[in-house]
Amino acid sequence: MINYYLLAKPGIILGNLITVATGFLLASKGNIDFFLFLATLMGLTLIIASACVFNNYINRQVDKQMERTKNRPLVTGLISGRNAIAFAIGLGILGNLILFLYTNILTVIVAGLGFFVYVVIYSVWKCRTIYGTAIGSIAGATPPVIGYCAVSNHFDLGALILFTIMILWQMPHFFSIAMYHFDDYAAADIPVLPVKKGMFRTKIHMLVYIVGFVFAASLLTVFNYTGYVYLFVTTSVGLLWLGLCLKGFKADNDQIWGQSMFRLSLVMIIATCFVISLDLA
Repeated sequence: MINYYLLAKPGIILGNLITVATGFLLASKGNIDFFLFLATLMGLTLIIASACVFNNYINRQVDKQMERTKNRPLVTGLISGRNAIAFAIGLGILGNLILFLYTNILTVIVAGLGFFVYVVIYSVWKCRTIYGTAIGSIAGATPPVIGYCAVSNHFDLGALILFTIMILWQMPHFFSIAMYHFDDYAAADIPVLPVKKGMFRTKIHMLVYIVGFVFAASLLTVFNYTGYVYLFVTTSVGLLWLGLCLKGFKADNDQIWGQSMFRLSLVMIIATCFVISLDLA
């Protein structure tokens, strides 16, 4: 049973649920419907798990070539491809049913779009194009929008800002992973930016995205969705992230620097989500 649990990538699920909760709480404005909250989390947990299992199945041959993924259950044969597909389908049906019954059609549609982008476009094309990271960031930006739409039942400026913040955060976050695991990506011939265009160009991209992230994050306060405590925290941590990015241009070891950028990116998004929940306007 533990192998099916690992196949669903629990770490990815947890990270996405944090952003779902953030979007939900932002739209709730302090008036939380706890049953709706639990239903949204449960439905999306199952849908994300389904997407991750499909992703594992599609990329099982690539995973054989990477040190950090070569022991996944589908690669080692602990779970058969047929059983994995059946598991993914069951998870997806149950998750969508929960969202359909207890949220609204817009939430189901946004969840479906995120699922489609991740499973059909990202999983299939990440080994064929350098834009795989950008495609994946679209799917990764939908969870907070799903949480937001579950409450509001409409896509407005707040949802758009959340979507933009998540895309701009994910790009340097993913690039730092690609730098840290450069050898794995190169061995598997996955066309991530550091492998195909080099470290310097990747650092330029990261710098631009981080500047964009700090600006986009401030818009929640500018448009009166959050207060000034949120603005102070996100700007402060964002500038720390930017400072570390600038230091990367003089880094002696890009992989170690990439690991540091990865860790700080996690601090950045956790701080952002936490303070949104506490400092609603």
